[in-house]
Amino acid sequence: MHLNSRDGVGHCRPMQHGTKPQRSLPLSTAPRDAWRGVRGVLTDIDDTLTRDGVIEPTARAALRDLAAAGLPVVAVTGRPMGWSEPFVRDGTLDTIVAENGAGAWYRQGGLVHDAYVQDAAIRADNALRLRQVAEQVLREVPGATLARDSAGRVTDIAVDHSEFAHLDAAAVPRVVAIMHVAGMTATVSSIHVNGWFGNHGKLSGARWIVQRLFGRVLDDERAHWVYVGDSTNDQEMFAHFPLSVGVANLLRFADVLQVWPAYLTAGERGAGFAEVAGALLDARA
Repeated sequence: MHLNSRDGVGHCRPMQHGTKPQRSLPLSTAPRDAWRGVRGVLTDIDDTLTRDGVIEPTARAALRDLAAAGLPVVAVTGRPMGWSEPFVRDGTLDTIVAENGAGAWYRQGGLVHDAYVQDAAIRADNALRLRQVAEQVLREVPGATLARDSAGRVTDIAVDHSEFAHLDAAAVPRVVAIMHVAGMTATVSSIHVNGWFGNHGKLSGARWIVQRLFGRVLDDERAHWVYVGDSTNDQEMFAHFPLSVGVANLLRFADVLQVWPAYLTAGERGAGFAEVAGALLDARA
């Protein structure tokens, strides 16, 4: 239930029967040379940059330092387009891929732009189906509530399990199951259960925006991008990028994590992200 998938398997590396997932190494053990060729940073937002929904000061400072060094930072999040827009407009981030790869806000040529993977006709057709599934979840899963940021969502629905509401552990897979039966892709983040129609996800969204903004194929240079995350819905990204890093609060999912990042920070949330930024900048000095 915790992977970006329709069947609970997703696109992560398969494990042999009876084996355990490979655990992460401390970030402090990463060789300095590993960071020298990095061309950009991909990062989750919630509980990676933020605490209680607010970007932590240490993370803000790290973002400024990376920008000053000419290292692009692309946030890839399950948060809605409406929630993401202000962070690009105020310069906190130059690019946010929102709604699990469905759309993006980005700054280019001094202007802020939005873009979507699906065209307007498909989004309009999906809107009714999304409402119907949301109503079914609320009707059939006791205690389920839609995320407070739902008004800003364009291509998905989100059920709050840990942000402002608490959904018990048994209810989360019921929400995921309803989404799967409806033909949706579903994923569980540190705060929400997200569901959408389409095969896009964080990785496809990252590929799309790197091609769109930089004219480059992300898979050709995946060894030169860092991914930073904190939750089970980051596992596809952990599997794809050799330089993948989990902030320390990823350990709350230790019992269910199937794919670990290469490295784990000592600090949680924004402090952990700042560790990654520090390692990158030290290697470039």
